[in-house]
Amino acid sequence: MSSTGAPLRVAFQGELGAFSEEAARRFFSEPIEPVPCREFREVGAAVAGGSVDYGLLPIENSLAGSVVASYDVLAAEPLEVVGEVIVPIRHCLLGLPGAEIGRITRVLSHPVALAQCSRFLTEHPAIEAVAVYDTAGAARDVARAGDPTVAAIAGRSAAERYGLEILASNIEDRPDNQTRFLVVARAGSAPPPDAVRAGNQKKTALLVEADNTPGSLVQVLLPFANRGINLSKLESRPAAEPWTYRFFMELEADVAAPDTQEALAEVRRRASSLRILGSFVRWTR
Repeated sequence: MSSTGAPLRVAFQGELGAFSEEAARRFFSEPIEPVPCREFREVGAAVAGGSVDYGLLPIENSLAGSVVASYDVLAAEPLEVVGEVIVPIRHCLLGLPGAEIGRITRVLSHPVALAQCSRFLTEHPAIEAVAVYDTAGAARDVARAGDPTVAAIAGRSAAERYGLEILASNIEDRPDNQTRFLVVARAGSAPPPDAVRAGNQKKTALLVEADNTPGSLVQVLLPFANRGINLSKLESRPAAEPWTYRFFMELEADVAAPDTQEALAEVRRRASSLRILGSFVRWTR
């Protein structure tokens, strides 16, 4: 609960019933008030502005790869990463009560979800795939339209929330489809209780800019390699100046550990800039 005794307000991109809401409920053991946002940047702004307690940003999917818009939010706002959560993504074909797969002519969903269900769509060539901004939003739109020939690809939570029937379940191409989310708070906030008790394997997230010279990135990475600190994630994104780049890194290390402190001090001397986004418990549940 928040300091006022009210449920924690947690922002996420998408409509109620989205996989992001499921991720929030999976991470926080206490009651939450989900706050849906249309864009990732709205999530970051809500957390930084203090209108919500926490936010969730999807950072990567096991099939589709990195979610680059989330990296840009981390760079643009004064946010701190306080946790991570991994959610299995199980897609379902959702329709109005009484609808039949054989009569579906259009299916709505997020472009990534449509891509993750390409085999199912190939097997049903009569169904036109229509991209919309959110899976749960697609389910809501199907429920509102009342057209039995239109369906959505979304999760079970969306079916329950919007009164739709599951016409087909587990239609994703691979059963190991998962999305990893970062839990963010306003910089300087205390970590949520879940992050404190979840375990002791720590990770640290960084934003680094290196000079545009030969070997500059190697020089930034060597302090970690020389101390046996594993780099589990490295993603480049455009920086402030054209054709310059910042690098999002995740280390399998605690920022408070002496070796990590020594490595970071060395990186500060070699990099153009270094921002520690946060040290948090690795998701193991």
